[in-house]
Amino acid sequence: MNELGEKIKALRKRKGLSQEELADTAKVNLRTIQRIENNQNEPRGKTLHLICEALNLNAEDILDYDKQTDKNYLIYLHLSVISFLVIPLGNIILPLILWLTKKNKVIGLKEAGINLLNFQIFWTFITYGLIIIFVILKFMYFNLGGLGSFKILILFLLAFNAVNIILPILFSIKISRGKTKGFYPNIIKPIK
Repeated sequence: MNELGEKIKALRKRKGLSQEELADTAKVNLRTIQRIENNQNEPRGKTLHLICEALNLNAEDILDYDKQTDKNYLIYLHLSVISFLVIPLGNIILPLILWLTKKNKVIGLKEAGINLLNFQIFWTFITYGLIIIFVILKFMYFNLGGLGSFKILILFLLAFNAVNIILPILFSIKISRGKTKGFYPNIIKPIK
């Protein structure tokens, strides 16, 4: 993916403007434009706004330059979570691969992937943590309540698995209807 300065340079050339013309139109120092286009400085705030205004663009357009909208890829990302049913840790591995492959090429994928992966890491720790705690307690105390405690563990695991099947399906439906933000709760944030 191009850096911001390279994007500005390409857009400036596409508009047929020289660096001097862009600097004059944007009311920005010529040396600032040169540094930005050589990726020595990154425009922020007012400077970015002035440059975008001179190029007749929104700041979001220039930040998402070279990105595409792909609802289907976002749907695949969410549905890939269900792979945990056949692949241990598939709920993290497959979405991580999909996310890393196109996070800078699809609009909204970077944020959706971070949100999804953070939740899946939390979900995995809780689910496998319950199993480990149960096994440790079972071996430490041979008579931990017999089959009753085993049934409780199975019920907890079924509930956690149901949540991790239903949520991705619901979020995929939301994406197909046009909503692309605000899905999984942000309980922990190991990925930022």
